[in-house]
Amino acid sequence: MKNRLFDALRASRADYTEIRLERSWATTVAYRGRRLEGASAGLDCGGFVRCLNRGRGWGIVSFTSIGRLPSMVARAHEMSLSVPVDEPIRLAPIPVRQGDVRGDLDGDVRGIPLEEKQALLERLNGEMFGVDRRIVDTQAAYHDEVTEYWFGNSDGVLIHELRPEVSLSAVAVAVEHGIIERGLESIGLRRGWISIQAREELFLRAARRAIALLHASRIRSGTYPVVLDPKLAGVFVHETIGHLSEADFLAQNHEAGALMTPGRRVGSPELNVGDDGSAAGRRGTLPYDDEGTPTQNTLLVQNGVLVGRLHSRETAARMGQRPTGNARALSFRHPPIVRLSNTYIANGKGTFEDLIRDIKLGVYACDALGGRAHLEDYSFTSGYAHMIRDGKVAEIVKPATLAGKLFETLDRIDRIGGDFRWNEMGGGCGKGGQAPLPVGEGAPHVRIRDMRVGGELA
Repeated sequence: MKNRLFDALRASRADYTEIRLERSWATTVAYRGRRLEGASAGLDCGGFVRCLNRGRGWGIVSFTSIGRLPSMVARAHEMSLSVPVDEPIRLAPIPVRQGDVRGDLDGDVRGIPLEEKQALLERLNGEMFGVDRRIVDTQAAYHDEVTEYWFGNSDGVLIHELRPEVSLSAVAVAVEHGIIERGLESIGLRRGWISIQAREELFLRAARRAIALLHASRIRSGTYPVVLDPKLAGVFVHETIGHLSEADFLAQNHEAGALMTPGRRVGSPELNVGDDGSAAGRRGTLPYDDEGTPTQNTLLVQNGVLVGRLHSRETAARMGQRPTGNARALSFRHPPIVRLSNTYIANGKGTFEDLIRDIKLGVYACDALGGRAHLEDYSFTSGYAHMIRDGKVAEIVKPATLAGKLFETLDRIDRIGGDFRWNEMGGGCGKGGQAPLPVGEGAPHVRIRDMRVGGELA
């Protein structure tokens, strides 16, 4: 395959050419209740070519027959020549490297029979029903994928990788006296079969939470001191500062660009935020992005001040900066665009108990059901929450809705714990029609002194 890629690059007549070739093996198993909804295994194979010529735009082709690679390169070249541009497209330089990288297969899922994967999920799904008779429905899913990946460009970069991924998800539905509640858990790893053994606790937690929420009360709407657990804090920073730091979005949205001016104070001096595509063993980690740029740890906010952005080669050249290794594509069917990798709030000091000790009445918001953010406005729903009473975690309450203005909220962060951890949730990020892209988030516990919380009307 490397020889095909090398020959196609050498034969290209374009000023710049890059090629991605992929071969992916994937398995999916799903249960709904006690019924098997589906079990499938497949192989997907294809390629992606981009060509660029001086004074012209990109010529882009994706295809599913590797044998057509030479003609696809010629087509991409012709397409580029047919696209005039007002402003020349430039690409920031990257190191010229040739590498062969194998991810930790940790028990290669390609060697495990489909029947064994189905049996594992059936057993884990059954664990949820065993928790309580009030668990009346479930959803359980298993997915694995191993992608053999080749990248080369006309500058001399040539990379071969083996990229593994495996995930499990659990949803338990509990019903009592007409009240319906759900508990959700998931895990996603860039590893293999061994890493998802002994995961019964994941499925048990989903069922126990659904049961606990049946008798939980709603939070009385108002403004409270709020402590975010590491999962929710990680999702919060991903959806807000993370996406606002993607340079292609900033270039297209002048309002966002004005908000995210480097050097602007956006939050408490306690706050440090970054995105690290090189973090060991994380779901958003890869050695190179889909332009062949080495990934790195990019600091976005330092002591509450904006200091960085996330770049592709094109956005870096446009803004006079260096590529950060954040040009990512969901598959060979898509072009690389600026995407998050592993977004985090850096560690602070102190324990969780230190953060809640002086809170007379507050909210401990945990996990994330979902959320939305648009420029300064955000709204998130926790997976569940607890009240904090007299410095102690008290009763569980139903999912809390947290809403407000981003920079006001970041400025009200008054404590960040010293208990950082990376989340291992499954799912993924969506942007530009490319979803779900594997990403990671990490954070310690974060305390916000005043935050608007929705629940029962006062």
